[in-house]
Amino acid sequence: MSTLLLKNIQTLVTCDDDDRILQAVDLFCEDGFIRAIGPRLPQSADTVIDCGHYWCYPGLINTHHHLYQVFSRNLPQVQNMELFDWLTTLYEIWKGLDRNVIRLSSLTGMGELMKHGCTTCFDHHYVFPAGTGDLIGAQFAAAEELGIRMFASRGSMDLSKKDGGLPPDSVVQTVDEIMEDSARVIEAYHDPRPGSMRQVALAPCSPFSVSAELLRQSAVLARQYGVRLHTHLCETRDEEYYMLAHHGVRPLEFMASLGWTGPDVWYAHGIHFNDEELRELARTGTGVAHCPISNMKLSSGVARVPEMLELGVPVGLAVDGSASNDGSSLMEELRVAYLLHRLHASAKAPSGYQVLKMATRGSARLLGRDDIGSLEAGKCADLFLVDSRRLELVGGEYSPADVLATVGLRGPVDYTVVHGKVVVKEGRLTTIDEEQAAAHARQCCRDYLAKA
Repeated sequence: MSTLLLKNIQTLVTCDDDDRILQAVDLFCEDGFIRAIGPRLPQSADTVIDCGHYWCYPGLINTHHHLYQVFSRNLPQVQNMELFDWLTTLYEIWKGLDRNVIRLSSLTGMGELMKHGCTTCFDHHYVFPAGTGDLIGAQFAAAEELGIRMFASRGSMDLSKKDGGLPPDSVVQTVDEIMEDSARVIEAYHDPRPGSMRQVALAPCSPFSVSAELLRQSAVLARQYGVRLHTHLCETRDEEYYMLAHHGVRPLEFMASLGWTGPDVWYAHGIHFNDEELRELARTGTGVAHCPISNMKLSSGVARVPEMLELGVPVGLAVDGSASNDGSSLMEELRVAYLLHRLHASAKAPSGYQVLKMATRGSARLLGRDDIGSLEAGKCADLFLVDSRRLELVGGEYSPADVLATVGLRGPVDYTVVHGKVVVKEGRLTTIDEEQAAAHARQCCRDYLAKA
């Protein structure tokens, strides 16, 4: 039995149904779960943190990533490309992925997330070069080493260049191969229990790199196993033109015809939905992972998040792959999302606190989790702490609920706690040697790029 007690928290932002913001309270965790919140709790604990000067928040939840892309970020040759050209160029690098690249890029990307308050990471991995072994297992091993809660996906592609898709032949598989391995990954790794540290979704890459049959069979298999479905959708106008040319319908209508709407489905990006499609997302409970920095970097457009929220579309926040973001900080995404929608929607834009809730409660909803996303008794003890005495936060004390999006937080958080365990302390990862991990990852990255 492990216990943690946060004493006399200056401000605790719960993100619960009542939007409670509590002052001078304690929070007691036992075996990974919050057992009590209140003033002057009587419990003692193995680990006690004096939080008299700390703001406490629910852990951030990342709903779309491509961790393998950490090793191909900031490459000069792709900086001014849009999505289709960007993908075609980078696939020539990504076809060289192996287990070591996957493990170390996952360690790097998730470590960066954790240092900035993220406690759960969903990753969309869909590049499986022949003969590379269990890449999803390598990701879960990295997550376990770090102590982060991970939601992986068995992604897939079955349309290569010769079939009219974008990727090279060496990274696509047949539908039968994908379905067989999808079942294996679910059976090996998916844990549906409350407090689970590892879960699996099925996630074909995108409508322009997979067949209708792969999408159809993935939906059937996911529902047989009770796991969720994820893909990219409506990210660019090029995708819309591709779908109209090849299938005669817009992307959402195509996906709906294959069983890809409902509360167990969420899409990455969702920029180019029209009014009718937004209403259909709301009606079916189909979600959207909002990736503002990636959308800006690739000149893809601005997702209609204010309208989605008004209609009741489930919306979470995400960093997307590090090659289209060049970073892996959901904390940075908070402020960019807030400012982007202020620019485009003015008074109709979500407030700083609403963006925080998008990254916590909203993101938890996309992942089908009701045990994370808020700080309440019975929920997982996933949280982070920020020292309110920081120089860069002077003047931001008046609204701790908004400050992360309005003022923003430069640099790492002070503490991150996942399932009741301190995994970041004073801005440093506690579970790995950061310098050693960075050195190993840097050398692996150099070797990987040199082979491309």
